[in-house]
Amino acid sequence: MAHQTGITIKSNRELKLMLEAGQIIARAKAKLAAAIVPGVATRDLDAIAEDEIRENGAIPSFKGYKAGGVIPFPGTICVSINDEIVHGIPSERKLNEGEIISIDVGAIYHGLHADSAFTIGVGEVSDEAQRLMDATRESLDRGIAKIRAGARIGDISSAVQTYAEGLGYGVVRQYVGHGIGFEMHEDPQVPNYGQPGRGPLIRKGMALAIEPMLNIGGWETRQLDDGWTVSTADGTLSAHFEDTIAITEDGPTVTTRLVSTS
Repeated sequence: MAHQTGITIKSNRELKLMLEAGQIIARAKAKLAAAIVPGVATRDLDAIAEDEIRENGAIPSFKGYKAGGVIPFPGTICVSINDEIVHGIPSERKLNEGEIISIDVGAIYHGLHADSAFTIGVGEVSDEAQRLMDATRESLDRGIAKIRAGARIGDISSAVQTYAEGLGYGVVRQYVGHGIGFEMHEDPQVPNYGQPGRGPLIRKGMALAIEPMLNIGGWETRQLDDGWTVSTADGTLSAHFEDTIAITEDGPTVTTRLVSTS
């Protein structure tokens, strides 16, 4: 459930902490992407992420998270494979050539959260799978491009939906983006479908996690028996990309993409 907290970023210190949280996640994502090869167990990927987060002075956001599942979430990352959309639990399952895997990871740094996700192929993947991943990443970028103080959440939602459905993909409706800050899930919700000019006003000082989830088939979902993993209802492939964006004096800043220090 989202919490109404208003403006998250009220000082330069809070902005700096949120930016660092995002960079910790960006570095974790880079290490995870390099480790995703045929034969690796998803539990090993989870350990890589947890080590990277903790070594940088942060805390995994997801580990022990209680909302939505029959048990607290046991992992640092969510690992969702092929037709799984979100919230997959790390396990001894090993990745196979040609699969696609979505990884969602969050961190808390001195009280401020960052949240990000990406989908990547395991070795060589089909053209169909690659097109889905490319389209999902592009839909995220199109949503981010609509973020500015004075715009509406519906502007983001419409940009994602119009692009994705224009390519024939199903846009997941049951799971949406969200505000983020001192809690992982805050108001406002950010659906990946909607009408431009509608919804809450975007204001300076907000932080938003935008996360389109696209399916090759329909948008409907089903939850698996573990109480967490969500898959496509029709068994088709799904992809998921997410970034955390801070709306600052200088405009939107994507915190969860790696910034070069050179």
